[in-house]
Amino acid sequence: MSDPVALFEVQRALAPARRSGFGRAERLAALEVLRRMVLDNRPAIVAALEADFGKHPVETLLSEILPVLQEIAHARRHLRRWMRPRRVWPGLTGLGASARIVPQPKGVALIIAPWNYPVTLALGPVVSALAAGCSVILKPSEMVPQTSALLASLIAQCFPPDLVAVVEGGPDVATALLALPFDHIFFTGSPEVGRIVMAAAARNLTPVTLELGGKSPVIVGADADLAQAARWIAWGRFFNGGQTCVAPDHVFVEATVAARFSAMIKDETARMWAEPGNLARVVNARHGARLRGLIGDAAAAGAAVTGGQSAGETALAPTFLEGTTEGMEVSRQEIFGPVLPLIPFSDLDQVLARIGAGPKPLALYVFGGRALADRVVGQTASGSVGVNLTLLTFSHPNLPFGGIGNSGLGAAHGHEGFRAFSHERPVLTNRFLPMPMLFPPYGPRVRRLAETLLRLVR
Repeated sequence: MSDPVALFEVQRALAPARRSGFGRAERLAALEVLRRMVLDNRPAIVAALEADFGKHPVETLLSEILPVLQEIAHARRHLRRWMRPRRVWPGLTGLGASARIVPQPKGVALIIAPWNYPVTLALGPVVSALAAGCSVILKPSEMVPQTSALLASLIAQCFPPDLVAVVEGGPDVATALLALPFDHIFFTGSPEVGRIVMAAAARNLTPVTLELGGKSPVIVGADADLAQAARWIAWGRFFNGGQTCVAPDHVFVEATVAARFSAMIKDETARMWAEPGNLARVVNARHGARLRGLIGDAAAAGAAVTGGQSAGETALAPTFLEGTTEGMEVSRQEIFGPVLPLIPFSDLDQVLARIGAGPKPLALYVFGGRALADRVVGQTASGSVGVNLTLLTFSHPNLPFGGIGNSGLGAAHGHEGFRAFSHERPVLTNRFLPMPMLFPPYGPRVRRLAETLLRLVR
């Protein structure tokens, strides 16, 4: 079944029964099916990603398979606690009642996945949805056709369509799905498309989780371990061909160490990524042309370019830009490719003001001592912060992952992912509530009791 409306109606019809009959044992069983699906099909996943944009097998194992398995393992380990109703203090007016919060599945969820990590960012939210007891319609990206087709085939083999189903297609299919009254929508992609998703969801008052992006800055202080900084930034920027939503987008380097750092990160980049096949391709010719346009625009405006060799429309070598200005297009757009501006600074306040003046990024990184890190954390806003590392803020199972403002709405992973697909339902049960003593008619006795309550809460 591939008709979006028909699939939705099938899942919606079973949602009430699943709310009460899809308990911990059933959820654990579904997660085990998903785990086996990923483990048993590792060669096929590797081959699909290599075909779609030349992703190295090791990178696929580390960034597409390992995170999904880790997410499943974490959910299975903690599901009992997550599902357990939580008793809460009923408050003064609730004395004599029992108050608890019961997590319930929202119902039917739509997951719209991106192309850059097409397995992790598709199946990770599926883990959270299944753990919460929801059914799922998954829409993979049409820009990675081999991976999309593989996910559709595997999920059709492993899950009944009333629980998990895949709908393939382009923007027209996404538009048709967004018109349906889902109980939750989880979207990963650009802020521009995120606005479209949120507007569509608003028509049905559907809650959303938006994992978006932005220009994630890095600050390298004079007291930083420059070798460590060069290693982590070279890895974080060029991993997956630079096509990572939390990749370092531009690096502010304290002027006193800028020349040394420039030489070190270029050497480190050459060591990591020079071997053919290590660096993933740009996903398609259109994105390749966009990146070459950013480099050309910066060069024409006076920036110095190191690297940038192009072998075909989708193969672009790691590229460094120095001498960029805020007016250049590369300073305004999220780069999303193997291009990294290096920007020296002498006044940290100016850097912090520049970061604060722009849209809030999905991630921010700082390399240096505790004092610098504390100052940067205290004076900036971002979805997450990495201190003396890059990228790993995404994969920590006990940390919520999400943006703020332009970079996203809501959080994912672990317990936060479970909560995103759950309705935390309050249940208040009367045992011996004295509240009827305050019911009308409002005579002098009721007035005195009300005044007494006011005094108690002052």
